[in-house]
Amino acid sequence: MKSIFIFSDGELRRKGNTIYFDTKAGKKFVPVENVREILVFGEISLTKKILELFSQKEILVHFFNYYGYYTGSFYPREHYNSGYMLLKQCEFYLNRSKRFELAKRFVLGAYQNMCKVLQYYITRGIDLKFFLDNIDNLKTRIKDLETIDELRAIEGNMRHYYYCAFDKIIQDDKFKFDVRTKRPPKNRLNALISFGNSLLYITVLSEIYKTHLDPRIGFLHETNERRFTLNLDVAEVFKPIIVDRVIFTLLNKKMLDENDFDSELKGIYLKPKGRITFIKEFDKKLNTTIKHEKLKRNVSYRTLIRMELYKLEKHFMGDEEYIPFLAKQ
Repeated sequence: MKSIFIFSDGELRRKGNTIYFDTKAGKKFVPVENVREILVFGEISLTKKILELFSQKEILVHFFNYYGYYTGSFYPREHYNSGYMLLKQCEFYLNRSKRFELAKRFVLGAYQNMCKVLQYYITRGIDLKFFLDNIDNLKTRIKDLETIDELRAIEGNMRHYYYCAFDKIIQDDKFKFDVRTKRPPKNRLNALISFGNSLLYITVLSEIYKTHLDPRIGFLHETNERRFTLNLDVAEVFKPIIVDRVIFTLLNKKMLDENDFDSELKGIYLKPKGRITFIKEFDKKLNTTIKHEKLKRNVSYRTLIRMELYKLEKHFMGDEEYIPFLAKQ
């Protein structure tokens, strides 16, 4: 199964049980049997008939705006609906102590993988002790917290020190961190972080679709009537080892430079060419395999995300305590 990325303007059409993309340059047919999801960055039109086919074939469609940021998804009717799992998920959300404990585990998972990234660069001679020590000090305060808001504040402070360490890792004045800014990002590094995080959010969302979990019920992030939140929770664990490592690769190998960015509406954004470069490296990372200690075989990072969701299912059912994935290097 693969992901399809659409950057051009045109129309998605259906012909029998297959689809094609119709543009000024011509038609490109896509065999739907091999498609997991479609990510749309261009301006496209589509019909009810093609949405019916997407629903039948369980293909998710994710839409991004002019600036390359996620705006919404076509999320077909869940094939793996489970009333029991929905009730268990709600039980953990409504129970204050159970929700808080699970939210803490997402933060601790993020903490562990942030530290793992920093330790990797420390072994390569970069002095990051100041940032690591401050993150460790913040982590010790988690045991005394009482609310989700306090937990999110600690997590935000940990990420601040973590992101500040990027300047020493990247060592490029054209990609200074300064401070985390999102809507819109105020510099090039923030633009890369925001774009990469958006890609990871929809990746996790697509994997949730293949499980019995409901993406609307999150634990660290507030569940509300406007958006998915469980994917945001799970993404926290994987941001350091997927998104951030992709950013380091792109910048340290000079695959992106200042010419790949544009300034509009008081913000900085990746140009289409830069997005394509980022997406190629991001997709390559998702398909990279590592040795899984428990399974004794190689699995991809995308598979690791799915396995993380299965661990959550077991946690909700009381079969096994959820322990976040920890990168080995």
